[in-house]
Amino acid sequence: MYEDVIQTLRQAYDRYAAERDQHGIESWKVAERQQFLELLQAAGKERLLEIGAGPGRDSKFFQDHGLKVTCTDLSPEMVDLCRAKGLDAHVMDFLHLDFPDKSFDAVYALNCLLHVPKGDLAKVLANIERLLKPNGLFFMGVYGGHEFDGIWPLDHYEPKRYFAFYTDEQIKAIVSDYFDVIYFKSIELEDGNEHHFQSMILRRHVSA
Repeated sequence: MYEDVIQTLRQAYDRYAAERDQHGIESWKVAERQQFLELLQAAGKERLLEIGAGPGRDSKFFQDHGLKVTCTDLSPEMVDLCRAKGLDAHVMDFLHLDFPDKSFDAVYALNCLLHVPKGDLAKVLANIERLLKPNGLFFMGVYGGHEFDGIWPLDHYEPKRYFAFYTDEQIKAIVSDYFDVIYFKSIELEDGNEHHFQSMILRRHVSA
């Protein structure tokens, strides 16, 4: 259950927050982020929530391009880094996103929902759907391409983190219960990496 892994995840990301704040960004992530921004701008979307915001790099990007951004992370150290960048940031986990229904035009989640145990992902997606206005847009990016569910034995973080990976067919089927899939792209990573990146742009059902 997600509640069972939150504390370990918080400890890991608190410990590595300063290091992650210094990381660069891969060119393919820049391209996917830019595509989502352009879609939001074309659709007239204004209010964006980033969940699992880490040190706030992407939230700052969206804010600098005119969006009204709120961001959350379960790590207090990460939230401090977000606030230092002038962001409206809150310590919250995915099951306790304490905002009113239909608060946001869009949600952005990059490489964070892969920490949600498979038994809880549906509950988390329903919570995200609740926060979106009708026709709201949701960028979800995770690593996957194969099945896994548990503590990643090769993780170099201490304590080691929990991960859940899905095949492309599995993840598309799961998100389709809550959103319309308007874009899906599998992005191959460097040679020898057993994962690929699953980039999705989803839309809340109009009637929801």
